[in-house]
This record gives sequence, structure tokens and C-alpha cells, in this order.
Amino acid sequence: MNLQNLIDNAQKLPNIPKVVQELIESFGDENVSNDAIAKKISADQVLTIKVLRAANSAHYGGNRKVGSVNDAVFLLGFNAVRTLVLASGLTGAFKAPEGFDLRKFWHDSFAVAATCKWLARYSHDDAETAFTCGMIHNIGELLIHILLPEECAEMQKVVDKGARNVDIEKNYLGFDFSEAGAELAHRWKFPEAIVKGIRYQLNPLEADVFPRLAGVINIAMYINKMNDAGADSAAILANFPSALANKLGINLVKMMEKIEDTKELATAIDELLD
Repeated sequence: MNLQNLIDNAQKLPNIPKVVQELIESFGDENVSNDAIAKKISADQVLTIKVLRAANSAHYGGNRKVGSVNDAVFLLGFNAVRTLVLASGLTGAFKAPEGFDLRKFWHDSFAVAATCKWLARYSHDDAETAFTCGMIHNIGELLIHILLPEECAEMQKVVDKGARNVDIEKNYLGFDFSEAGAELAHRWKFPEAIVKGIRYQLNPLEADVFPRLAGVINIAMYINKMNDAGADSAAILANFPSALANKLGINLVKMMEKIEDTKELATAIDELLD
């Protein structure tokens, strides 16, 4: 099965709001007009409501009242507001395939995203870019379920017997969720660093040029998996992907002092799912 042909001919490919597309294209644009973008966001009532709800949540220090998109940009910064709009726009663009738990999918995606943002403090990468990359790291999985529901049902039978989902995807489809997600991110015109981050998340050290965001996602997924299993800090450290941490310049001593904080991150962005 050819991934590019599949997406080229897809009738159900999600459409994202125009303002979200413009925000994607604003990555790396130093001359972007915050006022112009805020005005466009404000024109979309659904996005505005979601962004203001999240901006007033405890996660963003909800003791101050954010009454408009301009207020949000002023108080939170343009990059944080862009992240909120991207999250709102993307979650609203996808319809759940039959039998697919879309809310759990986005909850898990945001858990990884929040951990990516947390890790960016220690890897000295851009926090909001790391969040965005984490937010869509698994988007290929959702895309495969939307475009190939019958094939997914067949693959699930094998996964239920203990096989790794990513291995079965590669064997049965000829590509896996990371490749599908990277192709979709490329078509949506996300920056190349985010595309590469999604593409190489499973094997960051195998890329010709080390993709930092792939390393961040890989570690974030590991931390979330361990937290879901109820692991303590000693267990997390025991099998920690230290080679990636070294490549990213993460000080493990300082990071592990705060590792317990990651257990509280998963629920921080749930306001966007309502």
C-alpha cells in the first residue's frame, strides 16, 4: 500500500480551520502580526470560546480573568495562544471512526504534549513547539483508523494476541503511524523540525541528522508509559533512554529531582476536549 497515494485519494482527510493553517505557517515567521492573528482567531467563535476557557483554567494560573483573545495574547504570550488554538482547531477537525475512543486518544496525546513541554525546560528546546509536536505525534494512528477502518479491525485481532501495533502496521500496510503522521504534518505545512520529530519519534538516533523533537517525544512517551504503570522515580530511571537524554543535553540529575511533577500533567489541558 502506498502512503502518498492513500492520502492523495482520501475523501475523508480532515480539514483544519483557515486560521489554524495560518498559525501553522506562522512558525518561524519573526514578522508575524500578533494583532492580525488575534483578530482572525476572534472571528471564529468556537475557537475563541475554547481558547478563553483554557486560558482561564488553573493550568494557566486562572486567578486572572482573560476576557478576549487579545487579553490572552497579552497575558500568556503569542506562542502559548497559538498552541491553544492549534489544539482547539485540530481536536475539532477530526470525527471519531466507529469504535475509536477519540477523547482518550486526545487525552493521551495531550499527556505526551505536556510532558514534551516539561522536558523542553531541560533540553533547552522551544516549549510551545515541543508541545505542538507532542500533541500531533500520534496523529498518524488516527488517520489510519479514519482511512482504513477495515484494515485496522484486522490488525487489531493480531495486536490483541500480543503483537506490537507499530510492527503490524508496517507489515500489513507497508508504513506505520509515525510515517503517516509525518506525511499529514508535511501536507499541513508544519515546519520541517516538527515533521521530522513525528517521523523519527520511534528511532531518533537512526536519522541522518538527529531530530531533537523526535528525541523529546520519545522520552515523553517513555515517561508517560511509566507513569501510567504507576512506576516510581527509581523504576523510571532504571530503563531511562539515557542515550537520548545525553544527545539532547538533558541533565538527568536535575530532571529526576522534578520527575514526580510529570504525574500531574495529563489532566492539565483537558478543557480543550469539552
